[in-house]
Amino acid sequence: MALSTWLLYLVAALGLSVTPGPNSLLVLTHGALHGHRRTLFTAAGGALGFTTLIAMSMLGIGALLQASAGALAVLKVLGGLYLVWLGVQIWRAPPIRLQAEGVGAPVRGRALFRQGLLTALSNPKALLFYGAFLPQFIDPARDLLSQFVVMAGTFVAVEFVFEWGLALLAHRIRPALERAGRRFNRACGGLFVAMGLALPFGLRGQ
Repeated sequence: MALSTWLLYLVAALGLSVTPGPNSLLVLTHGALHGHRRTLFTAAGGALGFTTLIAMSMLGIGALLQASAGALAVLKVLGGLYLVWLGVQIWRAPPIRLQAEGVGAPVRGRALFRQGLLTALSNPKALLFYGAFLPQFIDPARDLLSQFVVMAGTFVAVEFVFEWGLALLAHRIRPALERAGRRFNRACGGLFVAMGLALPFGLRGQ
């Protein structure tokens, strides 16, 4: 992967991490309930789940590229349209509401890890999302495995650090997100729409 492409991918990954999803909301809740140290298990489980989903997406993309030389161009356009559609859905979503009141009995790290892992793996939209997002940055002339390592490592590292930050500031961030309401959703939805319109046509000369 060219450095310029990786830098753009890094910026996109940072933007996507800010968008609320099942795992980030789970980490936010666990941070408020169990503290930031124990929530590391939740974030680690999510990281493993993300890596698995990215690997599955890359296998499907690789098989498609072997079947048709023009498949990547089609994937980029279809993926861009999906990102736009997803942005519209986020824009129209109701304000975030989280319930993290009270602290129950201590939960084992193994249980938190499992919850993070299953939350990532049980979201079928995530697999479709990676299938739409990753082709925007793939160079068919380069080794697919090395690109997978770079993409998966970058995305998981960014997501893990962001979730760790959420856990650290859970008590402060949660009320702020709830107060922001639709404005936050519209900002995140606008980010997806912008990426969906720009990415399929912005990396053709990579």
